Amino acid sequence: MANSNPNLYLFIGSYAEADGPGVYVYKFNESTGELAQIQEISGLKNPTFLNVDPSAHKLYSIAETVNAEGKKAGEAVAFSIDPATGRLAELNRNINMDNTLCHIQRVDEFGYAFVSSYHGGKVGAVKLNEDGTVGKLTDEKHHEPLEGQPADAVSHVHSAFFSPDKKYLLVNDLGLDLIRTYKFDAASGTLTFHGDTRTAQGAGPRHLAFHPSKPYVFVIHELNSTIVSYRYEAESGALTEIQSVSTLPAGFEGSNGTAEIAVSKDGRFVYGSNRGHDSIVIMAVDQATGELSVVDYVSTEGGHPRHFALTPSGDYLIAANRDGNNLVVFSVNKETGLIQATGVTAAVSKPVCVQPFYL
Repeated sequence: MANSNPNLYLFIGSYAEADGPGVYVYKFNESTGELAQIQEISGLKNPTFLNVDPSAHKLYSIAETVNAEGKKAGEAVAFSIDPATGRLAELNRNINMDNTLCHIQRVDEFGYAFVSSYHGGKVGAVKLNEDGTVGKLTDEKHHEPLEGQPADAVSHVHSAFFSPDKKYLLVNDLGLDLIRTYKFDAASGTLTFHGDTRTAQGAGPRHLAFHPSKPYVFVIHELNSTIVSYRYEAESGALTEIQSVSTLPAGFEGSNGTAEIAVSKDGRFVYGSNRGHDSIVIMAVDQATGELSVVDYVSTEGGHPRHFALTPSGDYLIAANRDGNNLVVFSVNKETGLIQATGVTAAVSKPVCVQPFYL
């Protein structure tokens, strides 16, 4: 499982008060699976999601702040990354939405970050300056109830992801049970509505992940604990449901909400996290049909795994257990998809995002 590149770093976001550490940097040794803390960053309230630009040596975090009127607001914060050490240095921060944020996404093709506001029911585009600092919000879209939905239905935008060809931005709206698709014009920084895919009522789409080579996208639904596979039509951006599979074992009767989803590098396996059952569900992907079948459920060795990530090599999976206050390292069997706890853990206060990158 060793990799010739020694500089694999984990960047961790957490629930935190501004006067305490909230963003953490660890160096990860792929030969031994060991973690070594490099840095703790204070000064951000609830930096719960991070995005890393490894080629430009930049990291972007969301954080909670207040605006001039004293109302809660969302900001994005830019950091430089020292590639030799992994250490972060803050570059700037900008309030970009009058509601708190839950997700930030960025792709190399556009000089923008895309932020999601759960409580505001909004998705927004934020210009990134040429030096990598955070600029201004150029557009935002607020979601309203759809036809046939109760007038008091409330949008909860949870995440936004671009299609592999960067033609469409797919936005998961947990509150309105839909995946809304936009086109993005980088010249003007504007989002244009393209279409909607309705999920099952009460499903609560949260995050999604594309298959690396087949026309499939997998969506994890927080409220009904399912992963749904869709056929993705690249030309039109349309999604056609293939199958819905429970993330929970038969007979489980406790409360549960799903969180993160990831696809193995070869597209053979899908992983999802259960908060309540406190596990990673592993599903095999039928490459010909996009259908899923459960392989196993593995304890995350801690409560409320709000996030996890596969390392770039695919040899390890790192789970961030919010209520367990720990990171847990698992080895991955690439042939079977199975994961196994290595015994390596790190104590972190309320970790909720883990981003592994080579530098």
